[in-house]
Amino acid sequence: MPEPQRDTHDGLVVGVLAFASVAACYTLFDFLAARGALFTVNLLGRAVFRGLRDPMVLQYPVALDGGAVMQYNALHLALSLIIGLVVVRLVGHGERNPSQARAVLGVILAGFVVTILAVGWLSTSIRPLLPWWSIVVANSAAVVVGAAYLASRRPGVFTRLTLPGAGGS
Repeated sequence: MPEPQRDTHDGLVVGVLAFASVAACYTLFDFLAARGALFTVNLLGRAVFRGLRDPMVLQYPVALDGGAVMQYNALHLALSLIIGLVVVRLVGHGERNPSQARAVLGVILAGFVVTILAVGWLSTSIRPLLPWWSIVVANSAAVVVGAAYLASRRPGVFTRLTLPGAGGS
């Protein structure tokens, strides 16, 4: 498969895996907190699409808003796909240009931090539901799963990115 097609394919897969990883983390989080499996997604959807801003609502049962859940999942999937495409294109660039590999890793790391900060900032109104640690854990899980996929598809990718000149393409 030509490199641009491979990067696009891998980017889409990484995006789907990241989306699923974050969803699984919050499903587990909700399960362990003895809430419904869609509790967090429901409130995120309500916060993003319905203007939910009052954290006091967390003290009461909240009805499931199927539309907000679907809208939030669609937004989350779209953003995950975009991030997956960007990250894999950056990885591909770093593989093809070993002298820029460390800069690529820096950009990817900065993107990870910016993503966590953006999610944290956008979810400030529901912080009791979405603590900082959960944002970090969910996004870290997405990174680990995406990285594992890339490592299986591109053996030696992390060596090439971290040790420029060590078997570059």
